[in-house]
Amino acid sequence: MDPWRSAITNSDETGIWIRGYDVAALMTRASFTDTIFLLHRGRLPEAGERRLLDAILTAVADHGAGAPSCAAARLAASGNRQSLSAAVAAGILAIGDEHGGAGSGCMELIAAGVELAAKDSISIDEAACRVIADSAASKKRLPGLGHRVHSTDPRTGVLFAMAREAGLAGKGIAFMEALERQVRERIKPLPINVDGALAAVLFDLGFPPAFGKLVFIIGRVAGITAEVAEEYAREKAMRIRIPVTYDGPPPREMK
Repeated sequence: MDPWRSAITNSDETGIWIRGYDVAALMTRASFTDTIFLLHRGRLPEAGERRLLDAILTAVADHGAGAPSCAAARLAASGNRQSLSAAVAAGILAIGDEHGGAGSGCMELIAAGVELAAKDSISIDEAACRVIADSAASKKRLPGLGHRVHSTDPRTGVLFAMAREAGLAGKGIAFMEALERQVRERIKPLPINVDGALAAVLFDLGFPPAFGKLVFIIGRVAGITAEVAEEYAREKAMRIRIPVTYDGPPPREMK
């Protein structure tokens, strides 16, 4: 069997290195956010990049016990008191395209829109119009827009302002703002939500689309562990009993 190949981490009897940096040095001179950036980008971040990634991780950490990932984790913790890892894993397994996955899809949309603008020598707004038309024709929802609760997602403005302050706002943010404008004019007002905001910022930071979902997982694990710990500390085992209304056939005899 050929040996596995990895350019991420190496270790021997003398130490451990992440992307060539000694872990002992990272422990004293870098933050956890620095290390996440290093693991995925192969280099340490600049100060502005660090602040943006840190803000994104904070933004997605926890949205309440009723969110699918946290609810699944609490349900598993309620029924299985022998495995913290099983409860946390249950929460992670609830993350997908519908819950936590819009960032990844939105990054793909941004990449396509920015490429279209460059290829056809058109404005970002015109590219956004074409993307909207393609979405309507295929009857696919545009990711990164709209929110069940907020008419304006407060996290979006924070992330975009931070990106501009750091001089890191680029075509990703420009495209999402154009998309929001064109959707408002052609369909109805739909604010850029946190998925669209983090997708735009991560695109401008040079991350690949898959990281849009991965960053949600990384950040949400922090919230899931807190939800599981609270379930263990405050609640009795088997306390979660979901109300169910049976609508199947009535009792009947075997023939």
